[in-house]
Amino acid sequence: MAVPQKKRTIPLLFFLLFLSTIFLLTLHHTATTPSSRLHQSITPAGPNFTLIIKLLTFNRLSSLSRCLNSLSNAHYDSFTKVHLHVYIDHFQQTPLNEKGPPTDLAKKLNLSLQILDFVDRFEWKFGEKVVHYRTLNVGLQAQWLEAWWPSSDHEFAFVVEDDLEVSPLYFKFLKGLILMYYYDQTNFNPMIYGASLQRPRFVPGKHGNKIQLDSRTRVFLYQLVGTWGQLLFPRPWKEFRLWYDTHKAKGLKPFLDGMVTTGWYKKMGERIWTPWFIKFIHERGYFNLYTNFMNERALCISHRDAGVNYGKSVGPDSFLVDETFYNDNNLLQLQPLANLKWYDFCFNEVIPNRIIRSSDELESSLRFIQKSNTIMLVNLQKKASEPIVRNLLCHFERVGIGNYIFVGLTSDLLHDLARRGHPVIDVNQFVESMKLDKSSRDLIKEITVIAYVIKKSLELKYNSWVVDSNMVPLGSNLVFDFPNPSVDFYLGKNSEFLYIRGSSAASKIWADAIIHRAVGVADSLIRTQGDNFIHVVERLLGKDSVKHERVGDWQFGLGIDDTNYSNQTGLGNKNGKKFVLWSSEMDLEIVQKKLVQLGMWAVDTEFSCTSVVCHTTTL
Repeated sequence: MAVPQKKRTIPLLFFLLFLSTIFLLTLHHTATTPSSRLHQSITPAGPNFTLIIKLLTFNRLSSLSRCLNSLSNAHYDSFTKVHLHVYIDHFQQTPLNEKGPPTDLAKKLNLSLQILDFVDRFEWKFGEKVVHYRTLNVGLQAQWLEAWWPSSDHEFAFVVEDDLEVSPLYFKFLKGLILMYYYDQTNFNPMIYGASLQRPRFVPGKHGNKIQLDSRTRVFLYQLVGTWGQLLFPRPWKEFRLWYDTHKAKGLKPFLDGMVTTGWYKKMGERIWTPWFIKFIHERGYFNLYTNFMNERALCISHRDAGVNYGKSVGPDSFLVDETFYNDNNLLQLQPLANLKWYDFCFNEVIPNRIIRSSDELESSLRFIQKSNTIMLVNLQKKASEPIVRNLLCHFERVGIGNYIFVGLTSDLLHDLARRGHPVIDVNQFVESMKLDKSSRDLIKEITVIAYVIKKSLELKYNSWVVDSNMVPLGSNLVFDFPNPSVDFYLGKNSEFLYIRGSSAASKIWADAIIHRAVGVADSLIRTQGDNFIHVVERLLGKDSVKHERVGDWQFGLGIDDTNYSNQTGLGNKNGKKFVLWSSEMDLEIVQKKLVQLGMWAVDTEFSCTSVVCHTTTL
């Protein structure tokens, strides 16, 4: 049966009315939705992290007021929780057996009440506000160290003391930095423990280089911790706190010779905390992100009010970055981590992860590393002892030797050396790049790679040392005074070392008589004698009647048991000798004991150098 036209129209009108109502409601909802909610709906989901401001204060009300107001006036967003935790240290109590003026106690109580009242009334709209009012005076060290134990790997602390003032843009910069260098895996590095917003001005290593950065360097990495606006990453801070507890329990001190901060600690003791953290990051090889802005500007400045660090107020150390500066200089733009420069405590540039993996990388590395046309290859055999290797590096730093390369099979030690900026050749990776037989014995691989590196070094007319880690240099000059000008090859008699003069004749001999047959001879020797690289070279030189000399330790260096040297005091290049040497067969405990007696054991219980030695030259 046909439906009348009028009856068919009514349901259609209701349907159109329904659609119109939905459209109007949606339009009204959109018009009245806060802009932040709209931004949130179109913003890609990012990491859900929390930032906690840890504000440390004591008895400076005007400083505290200025600091809190600057934090409150900064630009935050609705996507990140920013909590404020205020730690108020208690005033020092007068001992009962000492009588003090009643007015002093009244002033202290009144000032504490004023500070508490101000903090209680202060409104914080960007997260929770927590006040920790201490019952005793704990000092600056405990204020820092007890302020934070991260609740997760997604919680960050921004620590400020009360005489600081932050830029309105500080949070935007910190957030961008966290997203870039913590959450972006292509720019993450576990060596980074945080970021400082203060202007870099101080080099703690004595006789270190001045901080000189060009205007294009906006962000860089520097080992020194900053106490004026320091962002802390959760894992490194936890690691430090556990390290600190262990060292304190053992009665160890954060002494690091050659550092200005060690003098501070000897004078001020446990009133300060930075020498502990500096010792920790020196052992671990960690770095801190810093900013570099023109015209002495920074995102966080210290007014250097009278307190623990200053006897009287000194005034601001820098100028705050404002929004005008940001608009003119694109402040928040960050460079990929691979483009940033790294600097140590002496403000020498460090190149982390210096692994030479192929022949293509080798020649440029040799040119860059060589000094006085000399290269030293340190062969890290399987039996190489980590404490001995670390001690060797400390002496390289002491005398200013930088023209060395560690050569070894893939290992945690080798990769840690590379991570810290020491040049290394990973034998396994290098062999793979040369498309050699991967199934070869490890010693065959080592001999092949070392022979090839020497070949390239001789082609560049560089003198070549090959040593094991059983030596300590006595000076930076490793060029040998030839007793016989007609001899280019010298081999150690007792200690395993090889020295080749960088002559055209030596280069031709090496290419013709050595490198093409080294592997075959090595394979034969391994089956019969289990020998090493030096013995392979000696066998090949002998077979081809190449003129060479097998010299005793006394010609190149001093034996570790040399009684004449043992009776000497101090270090230095004794009578032109290059090294203190010992046999690779010598017991390691005896070696360490001898080196301690000679004053040449330079590592602590963590196998970290006991001192920082700055040289004005870089790399």
